[in-house]
Amino acid sequence: MKARRWAADMMLGVRFAFTGGREGWLRAALTAVGVGLGVALLLMATALPNAFVVRAERENARTDIGYSAADLKRADDTLLVADVSTDFRDTTVRGREVQPEGAKAPLPPGLDRFPAKGEMIVSPALRELLKSDPGALLRERLPGAIVGTMGEAGLVGSGELVFYRGADGLASRLDSETSRAERVDGFGIKNSGKDQSDPILILLSLVGLVVLLMPVAVFIAAAVRFGGDRRDRRLAALRLVGADSRMTRRVAAGEAMAGSLLGLVFGAGFFLVARQLAGGVELLGYSVFPSYLNPSPLLALLVAVAVPTAAVLVTLIALRGVVIEPLGVVRAGRPARRRLWWRLLLPLAGLALLFPMITKGVEGDFNEYMVAAGVILLLVGVTALLPWVVESVVSRLGSGSVSWQLAVRSLQMNSGAAARMVNGVAVAVAGAIALQMMFVSMESDYTKPTGQDMSRAQMEVTLPAGTPTAPAAANLREARGVKSVLDFSSGYVGDASQNAENTTQLAVGTCAALRGIADVGSCSDGDVFVVRGAEGDSGTDMAKLAAVGRELYLDPSYDDAPKGLEIPWTVPEGMKTAEPRPGLLGDEERGGFLLTPKAAGPDLAPALTGQAYLRLDESVPDARDHVRNTVAVVDPLARSRTLSDAESAGGFGAIRDGLLIGATCVMALIGASLLVGQLEQLRERRKLLAALVAFGTRRRTLSLSVLWQTAVPVALGLVLAATIGLGLGAALLTMTGEAVRVDWAGVLSMTGMGVAVVLAVTLCSLPLLLRLMRPDGLRAE
Repeated sequence: MKARRWAADMMLGVRFAFTGGREGWLRAALTAVGVGLGVALLLMATALPNAFVVRAERENARTDIGYSAADLKRADDTLLVADVSTDFRDTTVRGREVQPEGAKAPLPPGLDRFPAKGEMIVSPALRELLKSDPGALLRERLPGAIVGTMGEAGLVGSGELVFYRGADGLASRLDSETSRAERVDGFGIKNSGKDQSDPILILLSLVGLVVLLMPVAVFIAAAVRFGGDRRDRRLAALRLVGADSRMTRRVAAGEAMAGSLLGLVFGAGFFLVARQLAGGVELLGYSVFPSYLNPSPLLALLVAVAVPTAAVLVTLIALRGVVIEPLGVVRAGRPARRRLWWRLLLPLAGLALLFPMITKGVEGDFNEYMVAAGVILLLVGVTALLPWVVESVVSRLGSGSVSWQLAVRSLQMNSGAAARMVNGVAVAVAGAIALQMMFVSMESDYTKPTGQDMSRAQMEVTLPAGTPTAPAAANLREARGVKSVLDFSSGYVGDASQNAENTTQLAVGTCAALRGIADVGSCSDGDVFVVRGAEGDSGTDMAKLAAVGRELYLDPSYDDAPKGLEIPWTVPEGMKTAEPRPGLLGDEERGGFLLTPKAAGPDLAPALTGQAYLRLDESVPDARDHVRNTVAVVDPLARSRTLSDAESAGGFGAIRDGLLIGATCVMALIGASLLVGQLEQLRERRKLLAALVAFGTRRRTLSLSVLWQTAVPVALGLVLAATIGLGLGAALLTMTGEAVRVDWAGVLSMTGMGVAVVLAVTLCSLPLLLRLMRPDGLRAE
């Protein structure tokens, strides 16, 4: 009987939501839009795990270079593949040259046929880029005729740049380690072994997920209370016709549930639109296909159940402090002061959950549920403390200008509504500050210096074996933006033609080039140098290897590797001694033998690989792409790369980029939801605004009062958010064993982002505010 009464009263609330005339429909629409924006982001969050899985599967399915059997022979089902990937500005272009060796050669994923020699099949994004004016530089590097477009199965994202080009003669390039060519009989690799993930990165991902989703939950809770004052006045009328206080609460819960259910429909629609638009968006180099974004059915069901349930609970909790009488709502009087003690319990409970790991760290396994619950309680503490802080501060604010007094009095009358609007911003900023502290403190652990000497070179070019070094270097010197080129050829020599025990390096270059490798002193063409005491020869008996008249072998063979060239070379008389220099790439000092071109002769060339290090003129636009174009002309299988003084490892950069993308989406939701809430509050006050204008209040004064009403809670919320965020960041850093460092620039940027969002929302609401400030707003039907 009781359940039936509950159902009947809530259904009456549902009817009020949809049959209450224009006001009822407008309130339901505002609630639905606010809830729908949150639901759309929650659905997007439930779809992300599947997107990551599909991207990994696509990447795995097309894997080719580096995973084929070394002894694979030519057959009817084999394919020759060469890696001809390149970079265009800051974007990687994945490229493959393919040559089928039989009718059953495996077709790469995403292709319906093999391109003929000189033809290309490209991804849709690459096709568009090559057609555009910004792609003119890349067109010079990829001159082949485009004869087809790749399918989705061969791409990991809609914005990925990929091409397959038909080739001939790749069989002659198989034996060179630098040619990046292999024979394969299929694509894809099997995932072997369990992934040993870094617990610190898992913690970072977990905290990031909680931080991103908490503002969404806060905004959904705030959205179901849109139009609360007007709803309470309707409930007072319901009391007048005989309903008791419990019935009015159940009716209000039913009305909130109706708005949330409509919000689920809106959210599903927003998600489908955003899912379709995601195919054309690229953030930080990441893109997806709409088909990737399929929410987990279980998680989607959880969202569908949790949102209406939360709407009912939030409404019932909000009405506990409101006395609805037949002649009005008592909340219009001075409310009882909010209590502080229970609000402090939430962040203290969060710290208590994190405390065991603060003392022990997370070097091994850690309790993900305790971490998530602790972070949630700390962030929920922001939403609990903010209303008390706003109420306590605004009650003490004094006199000022007319606009200030209007704003302060409005805040004193209903500080809770202002706090609800700012809660989401405060939670987002608090979480962002904690994440920023973690990123800054951990960056040194996951970003390692490469040791590359950027003052000596900014790019490296590696030529395949058999490609003459001198002509290639001459072409590189002519490339636009190149200041100088340090080029030489190098290989390995051993004390035996097979299974050599002692090996060392051998380099051939001009005297100028050799001076870039070691301190050679005086030098002329025909000289030979031996480098002694180099780090690279720490396990080699150089005195024995460098004995005059001894026969050594370039590219010796080994039992577990393809047969080498085994070119003999006799150690000559009259060798000079050179001192080692630090490597250009931050590697150990180069040792072994250094030969000038005249001393080397032509016989050694087949076993040597050309290398060139380039100094660039950074003032020349696209200097690196001009170099890459020249490299493609020299040899399509030549490899060029940009040198850098640091590199990220361990997935740290991917997690940072992913969280930044998520934060961008959350801030967009915050802005949209704040705008909806602001418009709803202005609508509630339209008669008051019209009355003030009718009595002669200037529109400028009212506009400033609206700005003050937003600015005061925002300032208080950001101060509280910074305090909680710094505390959360310190706790998490202590858990990871990192030194607690405050990135004040990051704190200011995060709070500044919150201020920027609120200012943007205020500016967007000004047109409605100006329209409502008309005397005809007093008209009543």
